[in-house]
Amino acid sequence: MFDYIAAKMTDPQFILGVLVGLGTLATFATTFLPALQNDNLEGRMKAVVSEREFIRAREREKLNNEKPKVRHNEAKGRLKDIVDQFKLQDYLWTSNAKTLLMQAGHRSQESEYIFLFARAALPTILFFAMTFYAMAIMESDLPVVVRLGIGVVAGLIGLQLPEMFLKNIIQKRQMSMRRAFPDALDLMLICVESGMALEPTFNKVAAEIATQSPELAEEFAITTAELSYLPQRRAALENLTTRTGLDPVKQLSTVLIQSERYGTPLGTALRVISQETRDNRMMEAEKKAAALPPKLTVPMIIFFLPVLFAVIITPAALQVSGVKGG
Repeated sequence: MFDYIAAKMTDPQFILGVLVGLGTLATFATTFLPALQNDNLEGRMKAVVSEREFIRAREREKLNNEKPKVRHNEAKGRLKDIVDQFKLQDYLWTSNAKTLLMQAGHRSQESEYIFLFARAALPTILFFAMTFYAMAIMESDLPVVVRLGIGVVAGLIGLQLPEMFLKNIIQKRQMSMRRAFPDALDLMLICVESGMALEPTFNKVAAEIATQSPELAEEFAITTAELSYLPQRRAALENLTTRTGLDPVKQLSTVLIQSERYGTPLGTALRVISQETRDNRMMEAEKKAAALPPKLTVPMIIFFLPVLFAVIITPAALQVSGVKGG
């Protein structure tokens, strides 16, 4: 049995078939899974309410000069014990990890422990798996150092996989927020020009934009809570910029901070930002449209032209063969 598995694992045709199968599954998953996913708007709003209560409790504890309590007891459990026992936070925690988790929508302390555990477990699993494959199964004349190097490279890849996963989630969230942000600015402009204050404006825009972009509505709702409970409103706007990581949101935060500090008119600035954001969105669409023909050149040469030549040449070849045969 072991010899059979080893023979299959070293068979190039078998490995190629497995890779083709995995590629096919990945193609189907990429194509059909987004259509099956539903945005859990109710769950997002519950998370926002929980975040608001946490901010309120934290600010009350600061006012009472008390040490903040552990959030929702999320830090308890076996995962926390493992992370604390091996001191993973001292060795695997990076400077931008917390920012990546916030931009990916994971703000709880439990998410930090899951991230640290994944950064410790994945490299270990990949290192031992690839080292075992290179030492015991792979039939080659490679030196032992090279075989160990394969395991080390796999471990380094596993170390970066959690951050790559987070960056993929961040990219999808930012795409959703970037598409809905011009409409959110228009709604904000209407609310500001009608005389609404900043907190009700963010709250109203969050409620109206939730169907178009639940991610942006969630961030605006959290900003509303922070504007209500944080001692400095500037900190709430800067936190919004950090959580989203978008340049238009940073520009909006800067305008709101300057308007509150110097008393500049807010309506005109919001109208300018909204127009610039729409122009940028149109420029990005035009850029993607302009880049489409070069991207289609290779698929057309590989898949379309051979079929076209076959359709054109086959009837003539059959006629020529028939004439020669006759």
